Amino acid sequence: MNPREAAELLGHCAMFDGRKPSQGAAVAWAAALHDVPLDDDAKAAVAAYYSTPPQNPNERLWILPHHVRTLRSKIRSARLENFQYEPVADETVPEYLARLRGQTQAIASGQVAAPTGRLAIEGGPSREFMAELEARGWEGNRTVDDEPAAELVDEVRRSGPLGVECPVEACRAAIGRPCKTPGGTSKQPLGKPRATPHSARLRAAQGRGELTDEQRAAQEQRVRDASARFLADIPDAEIVDEEAAS
Repeated sequence: MNPREAAELLGHCAMFDGRKPSQGAAVAWAAALHDVPLDDDAKAAVAAYYSTPPQNPNERLWILPHHVRTLRSKIRSARLENFQYEPVADETVPEYLARLRGQTQAIASGQVAAPTGRLAIEGGPSREFMAELEARGWEGNRTVDDEPAAELVDEVRRSGPLGVECPVEACRAAIGRPCKTPGGTSKQPLGKPRATPHSARLRAAQGRGELTDEQRAAQEQRVRDASARFLADIPDAEIVDEEAAS
């Protein structure tokens, strides 16, 4: 694009934004768009820019050279969306490159109508190919019922206590989630994660039922006995008279 062509494009922009083109602006636009020709796509890029509302309703649209370059490229690329090269038998690499460049240029510029639909792959796998797959155990055509699929999903569980929901009423940690301590904070409203799962969750993961009242009482007594033994092993603290020591 030379300064004369840039001045014409600026005049086209002025129809949208009311700018007052100058010779200096034409020279600057020509330098920025030196490899972009003045064609219908360049003018269509200006129209596309001003047909899109700004993000800020109070902002004034003002097109710049890079907008023209980008939008013109998008317009031309859209015509090539469904393009597929049509080869010629026994063509050499230079012939292929020349024909490919010619076909893409003709479609991108609009000289040749763009393809309207994608080319579909016709046909299916051969009977021999399918037989080979089935011989190797492939069951791609097998229909899976909803219920068996649900059973498969239900069986996919994490191993260990996190594979079951915590039965403790104050916790109720979901599958895959750690158990929580009672209460919560602003950072952890559901409670702080416990280092170890609740014992009831461990029993549930192992398939054991809840403890009876007698078993629970015996367990609590074992804990108290262990605590008493631990405290009994702690020697009495020696009282030091600071005044006598000084």
